[in-house]
Amino acid sequence: MSEKMNALTFSEFGGPEVMVLRQVDRPEIAEKEVLLQTKAIGLNYADIYRRKGNYHLKGEPPYIAGYEAAGVIIESNSQEFKVGDRIAVADVAFANAEYVRVPEDHVIPLPDSISFETGASLLLQGLTAHYLVNDSYKVQYNDWALVQAASGGVGQILCQLIKIQHGRVIGLTRNEEKLQTILDTGADHAIILDENWKNRVFEITGPKGVDVAYDSVGKSLMDSFEVTRQTGTVVFYGMSGGDPKKIDPRMLMDTSKTLTGGDLWCYLTSSKERINRSSALFEMVLNGSLKLKEPVKFSLKDGRDAHEYLESGKSSSKVILIP
Repeated sequence: MSEKMNALTFSEFGGPEVMVLRQVDRPEIAEKEVLLQTKAIGLNYADIYRRKGNYHLKGEPPYIAGYEAAGVIIESNSQEFKVGDRIAVADVAFANAEYVRVPEDHVIPLPDSISFETGASLLLQGLTAHYLVNDSYKVQYNDWALVQAASGGVGQILCQLIKIQHGRVIGLTRNEEKLQTILDTGADHAIILDENWKNRVFEITGPKGVDVAYDSVGKSLMDSFEVTRQTGTVVFYGMSGGDPKKIDPRMLMDTSKTLTGGDLWCYLTSSKERINRSSALFEMVLNGSLKLKEPVKFSLKDGRDAHEYLESGKSSSKVILIP
């Protein structure tokens, strides 16, 4: 008989009320895999989208969401990692559970000086921000960068990484209460998304506009182009506000502007990439240049409440689940 574990599951699409903690079979590991006992689990908007049915899901219900967690290896069929190792994962399925089967090439070693809670709070959002400032557009000294949704999880880290690379940041938010959250990241300016925000950007940067606009909202994409200088770049990496309008290639030609897309999974292509990029983030946390707010913690059994809280938009901190 298979051993059991607790997992946060859903069997139908819908609101937070469809989330149920239930006993399911504990996973069995194959060759070159380890079994992670989770100590902290990152909750992300992608988990909400899966719960709502916005993403295609494989297999049969009950479904287990989640991709991000930190904990300890309790079984190993790996030559690289052993029982007792502290690790984290950023892209391993079914992470909303007490135990997670992890391929060895997805393992991210967690330094002793980084807590499980920090590991589960940092990776998905931090790795996203890392490729945005290094690969999608390489931020240079004194570049002006506009960050849409700057008070969100990725936005806060993105603002800090831009400042670490000596860029200048204009953070945008819909919520006046979150202006200070943006300024706390070191952003040079925090402005409200109202009918006058584009004029405010030009007042700050001068008539040319920003060098790069990071847009995770989607429907705001043409607005991002409007405030980006000729020969500048717009980085499109999310659709939290809805699909963008179609882009006319002639506009790109006429203005010499660049549109580039961003997806984390295109960059986490090997164990080396995962570990190198994560290690860079850990180092920034340890030297104090990258600061994370204290996460908001929910028990795994209270996952329904955690979903409701994250979806409400009340938090400016990472939401994590504790098994």
